[in-house]
Amino acid sequence: MAKLSAFDPALAAPADVLPAQPSPGYWKAVGQRLLRDKVTLAVTAILLSIIIIAIFAPVFAIQDPLAGSVMRRLKPIGTEGHWLGTDETGRDIWARLCYGARLSLIAGMTPVMISLVIGGFLGVTAGYMGGLVNTMIMRTMDVFYAFPSILLAIAICGLLGNGLSNAILALSIVFIPPMVRISETVTTQARHLDFVEAARASGTTTMQIIRYHVLSNVLGAILVYATSLISLSIILSAGLSFLGLGVTPPQPEWGLMLNSLRQAIYVQPLVAALPGACIFVTSMCFNLMSDGFRGAMDVKLNK
Repeated sequence: MAKLSAFDPALAAPADVLPAQPSPGYWKAVGQRLLRDKVTLAVTAILLSIIIIAIFAPVFAIQDPLAGSVMRRLKPIGTEGHWLGTDETGRDIWARLCYGARLSLIAGMTPVMISLVIGGFLGVTAGYMGGLVNTMIMRTMDVFYAFPSILLAIAICGLLGNGLSNAILALSIVFIPPMVRISETVTTQARHLDFVEAARASGTTTMQIIRYHVLSNVLGAILVYATSLISLSIILSAGLSFLGLGVTPPQPEWGLMLNSLRQAIYVQPLVAALPGACIFVTSMCFNLMSDGFRGAMDVKLNK
């Protein structure tokens, strides 16, 4: 969690004087700790590589990911012209993995971004306002906790139909409640701090207090939690595609590729395992990166 600002005597100034934001020295120290964390740097480099490959897939993948041939179906790894082999219809695995990274990352990151905006807004509002507003928002979110995440996502996709947009909508709904809870918790802690009370007593408006005091002290914790959700989102979106509720064939997506290759596991087990390996590596890298950010921003761990 971000370091909480100490009491600033400037807060006793008139309301038209904006309170100072947390010292940039803290964020500089966070950056220095991240640069010394070799694990975080390594997984960040891997994630950047995956993102670059996804963006420039036509450059890295020479073969057409949708072009197949019965004559070259289920070729093993190392085949000339298809160094990662081919799938059950003769399509190049490397090309499909490159293009599939696009849909997998979109399906994994977009729901987290949507839930970050909506859930963060609702959580900060509930935490700062308190009282009836807090009760209404949090009790509404508690309703969603009655359903396991994956079952709720499956139910929503089953109701709306398959497709990438419906999968993103379902996962966004699933991730909003935990994002609201985290945002509400850290905001409730921040609103009772001395410098926030001093700003309120000096006549600073609610929007200024939230912007310059509350958000600056809770945004770090919220972003770290959002980063940790990306790995879960990638796994859930792949699971929806595996069940036929996400991306539709013949579009390349890692979860959908797992589904189509599961029949070939006894013929070419290494080829069939490649999409699952991509899902595992990507989700693990997001988890490790989130842990690195959390450790770098935790003042107690770095004393």
